[in-house]
Amino acid sequence: MTQRLHLVFGGELVDPTKNAFKDVDDLHIVGIFPNYAAAFDAWKAEAQRTVDNAHMRYFIAHIHRLRDEETAASATEELES
Repeated sequence: MTQRLHLVFGGELVDPTKNAFKDVDDLHIVGIFPNYAAAFDAWKAEAQRTVDNAHMRYFIAHIHRLRDEETAASATEELES
């Protein structure tokens, strides 16, 4: 059986029209969930809880896509200095 793990996390953005976090040390890790439905429910709860702050955003990351060993690895982005 294939596991489809999802990470829900969020934080305050520098600009609400972009996806850059103001302080990555202050990210809120909601948790890792065994399926998209559970992750979506957690994401929705956090998004609704913080709806009054336009700079707060929560995301769902598809962890299972990162650990698919049968798919060839893609090129990674260079780290900015």
